[in-house]
Amino acid sequence: MYYFFIIITAASVSAQVLDAPMWDESTELNPNDLKTYRDMVWETWKDDMMADETLLMETSELTLEFGNVQMYYFIYAADGDKPENGYPLYIALHGGGASQKNDAQWDAMKSYYLENLEVGMYVAPRGVRDTWDTHFNPESYPLYDRLIEYMILTEDVDPNRVYLEGFSAGGDGVYQIGARMSDRFAAVNMSSGHPNSVSMTNYYNLPIQLQAGENDTAFERNTETAKYGMLLDTLQEENEDGYVHRTLIHADSGHNYRDSSPDPLPVMAYPEDWLIEGNRETVMVDSYPPDYMDQFVRDPLPETVVWDLDTRAELRETKAFYYLSAEHDATGIIEVHRDGNYVEIETNEDFSGDFQIMFNEDMIDFEEPVHFVLPEGELDVQLHPEYEWLNFTTMDRCDPNYQFEAAVSYQWLLEQL
Repeated sequence: MYYFFIIITAASVSAQVLDAPMWDESTELNPNDLKTYRDMVWETWKDDMMADETLLMETSELTLEFGNVQMYYFIYAADGDKPENGYPLYIALHGGGASQKNDAQWDAMKSYYLENLEVGMYVAPRGVRDTWDTHFNPESYPLYDRLIEYMILTEDVDPNRVYLEGFSAGGDGVYQIGARMSDRFAAVNMSSGHPNSVSMTNYYNLPIQLQAGENDTAFERNTETAKYGMLLDTLQEENEDGYVHRTLIHADSGHNYRDSSPDPLPVMAYPEDWLIEGNRETVMVDSYPPDYMDQFVRDPLPETVVWDLDTRAELRETKAFYYLSAEHDATGIIEVHRDGNYVEIETNEDFSGDFQIMFNEDMIDFEEPVHFVLPEGELDVQLHPEYEWLNFTTMDRCDPNYQFEAAVSYQWLLEQL
């Protein structure tokens, strides 16, 4: 039996250290009290953040900053009673892109998907630059993380019901953001955008609705949408529990169609047959993004995580993805399957580097060893919950669902075989 004790160097811990005088930072936690520890650390961290000067300034001015880049945002609370676990959050991305029309497009998006929203927080951020990739500049990703964190802290948002929707250039953004931040969202909707060759590997646990007009031929948005729907069809066939999606090709429509309303619209009954054979048989469908997305609630600790390490946002301040964490120099694809204290790890032939699997009491029984299965062999490891991991992961993504008390390194596991 192997014993692994977690050590974090000062360089690996956020500069913002939680003050918790009741524990020494190297304290091993009692496995029977982990839920109590987690709640206490979260509440202390939340109280500290709510008094943070940057948070107070940015939320009052509705402006986020990263380096010399600013992200302005509009926020509105739709009517309706707050659900038990907090409000759903809908982040809506405007069109425009490399255009001076971005301000007008942003103004339009402040109400576009809001008109028929019954309950929830609605946030419309402005693209950070007037570039074709206005919603997915490198600086955009850490700002989305911060925006979501602020909504969790200040607006009582349910972290497991965060949704992303976007039209035109906003649709471009949905493709890219979803691929790099799948761990943040419950579902996403892409309307009239272009994938720009993004990998869909990381969408294993993130449902997506794809929409485009039949006659939206600019940049081949119509056919690219259908092709990506077919790509997701194949991925779903190969992974029956993953890659949930729906593809809508709007009949007789160009770039614009009325997806801001739940009123049914005619779409191609068989998008693949429309693309390949020209079959234009239609069905009436409610294409309103919140109606599709609302049926999904994020599972922050899914049994399977597939992570394409080459599809990441380098400026994102967290190095985590669900319950995995890796340095930016790691490459290739990781696939982790877990069932209680049984964990199976696979990597593809292009994998290089190292990553960590993080654990909390919702995933494993800390009083029993974890059985790891690798292509090179199998071993048991007794993990010990540690305060420093709980502290660090609480700060890392500011999400109570991503608090972990232990972790093990893939390369360390290989060394023990």
